[in-house]
Amino acid sequence: MSEGSTERILFLLKTRAPLTAAELGTSLGITAMGVRQHLARLEEDGLVAFADERHSVGRPKRHWRLTDKAEARFPDTHAQVTVELIGAVDKLFGADGLDRLIEVRETDTRERYRRALAGLGTLSQRLRRLAELRRVEGYMAEVEKQKDGGYLFVENHCPICAAAKACQGFCRSELAIFRELLAGCTVERTDHILAGARRCAYRITTKETTEAPRPGASRSSPRRDRRPGDPAR
Repeated sequence: MSEGSTERILFLLKTRAPLTAAELGTSLGITAMGVRQHLARLEEDGLVAFADERHSVGRPKRHWRLTDKAEARFPDTHAQVTVELIGAVDKLFGADGLDRLIEVRETDTRERYRRALAGLGTLSQRLRRLAELRRVEGYMAEVEKQKDGGYLFVENHCPICAAAKACQGFCRSELAIFRELLAGCTVERTDHILAGARRCAYRITTKETTEAPRPGASRSSPRRDRRPGDPAR
């Protein structure tokens, strides 16, 4: 199996899992049988695992995902050093010192993003620019437009995962940054890697989005009180 095919399969599973062999084949431009051969070797190496999804009719569908061993192939920025530093700060300065450290990082990050987003008028432009910034930092970020007019901001990788596991204040801080940068929008975390999800994802809506009628919903006409002399209905 070529190294290029290995990396492409791992990347697709990192950013799109769970996927079937047929879905991988479509993305890679090769047959499902060829993908299964690659997956069998990757499974032998402990890099992928599968779960069978059974339906009432037909054969079960086999969905593939990365293992923890494969996840380790994607960089976690200076993981060991970061965790050791967090432990040292906590030991020397306590929880208040750790909170202060996160606060300084949050302020610096927010201002850097704010400068990069300055002058961008639409929400779509701001989100796509923010995704570019996060991709440079290793988050594999992307933006998905939703049918209701809202957006899903997706981060397929967390380059500070070790630090976030050691101190979840980093996760709270990043959510706060997004909410401040996107003032006027509602930002909700819908997927969280530390909670066992494949990715971190944030649903972003505006007042117009939340007030828009759902597809197929009918608007009710305003109610008018009956006045004396009106015919009975």
